[in-house]
Amino acid sequence: MKTLELVFFDAGGGHRSAANALCEVVKREERPWEMQLMNLQELLDHIDIFRKMTGIRLQDVYNLMLQRGWTLGSAQLLPFMHGLIRAYHPQQVKLLVDYWKDKRPELVVSVIPNFNRALFDAMSRALPGVPLVTILTDMADYPPHFWIEKQPQYLICGTRKAYDQALRMGHTADRVFLTSGMILNPRYYEPVAVEKDCDREAFGLEPDLTTILMMFGGEGSTKMLSIAKQLNDSDLPLQIIAICGKNEKLRQDLSAMPRRIPLHVEGFTREVPKFMRLADVFIGKPGPGSISEAVAMGLPVIVESNSWTLPQERYNAEWVTEQGVGIALRSFRGEVVGAVRRMIDPGQRRKFACRVAALKNRAVFEIPDILAEILQRHA
Repeated sequence: MKTLELVFFDAGGGHRSAANALCEVVKREERPWEMQLMNLQELLDHIDIFRKMTGIRLQDVYNLMLQRGWTLGSAQLLPFMHGLIRAYHPQQVKLLVDYWKDKRPELVVSVIPNFNRALFDAMSRALPGVPLVTILTDMADYPPHFWIEKQPQYLICGTRKAYDQALRMGHTADRVFLTSGMILNPRYYEPVAVEKDCDREAFGLEPDLTTILMMFGGEGSTKMLSIAKQLNDSDLPLQIIAICGKNEKLRQDLSAMPRRIPLHVEGFTREVPKFMRLADVFIGKPGPGSISEAVAMGLPVIVESNSWTLPQERYNAEWVTEQGVGIALRSFRGEVVGAVRRMIDPGQRRKFACRVAALKNRAVFEIPDILAEILQRHA
């Protein structure tokens, strides 16, 4: 039985989701591996400078920024954050060395950015000969020192853009792997039992209206209220499913909104695949997970990319345009109605649907084979 250690944290939720999805597939495939999860935030808690200054963990600062929409200027904040990470690099490495002192995993897999240098340096001391694999859970790197570092390790990339970035950084082709997309939970590949007409009616929706699914991650976003009002004030024949996540105020505000169109408001739910099956179009933030989930469930997407967009997510909007699976706007404000109008047009809709159907993302099932190959190389 080989031990694989997965390093994650809870900034944004996508990193834990990726780790859990891999563990689930490994379990289903009955691989002879013990999958151990390590939350790096918990290990580094007592040297977290953000917690010392504000009383809030670094990952929670990030999540608060997302929830409140405080993302303007985030690209300019990254060098400051990286400076702090570099300043505390020796302490990070020492804590990791101590952590691995009595452990001997055969492979360490990182699904986090920013700390891969510390992981590698600590492994070089505590786990000599054990390979480090970084799985990018963003569609592209945002250099320098975000995902890809100049160090001898393995990289798994979900887009050609990220793959090419790794090669240009000097990584050799035998250490960089390209998958067919981002890691998704296995449930997005399973049949979802829905009767679209009946289930829409059960949620107070019309059976035959174009249905928009709005979702902005687990923390929701106040942008959802603005989008709902714009679509409600338009003349478009549509209805909305709004998933607000843990944002209770947003759920209440949307529920209380005077409206002409049918609107179903949902809080936090684990039934996202079902709601996607009931929808025709996805509107949300350009996160790699939400875009990939929507496309996997057959939905064309509408996203925005501007100075408020997290810098590591800006390429995602470009990817949407490059692949022809949706529309990337400069701003939802004033532009979302026109984008939805294009989606409702039958001819345009067929084009988007064909491009969405052409993408076959099997990354979560491809990665265990890649990890097995790496293990075999180092056996």
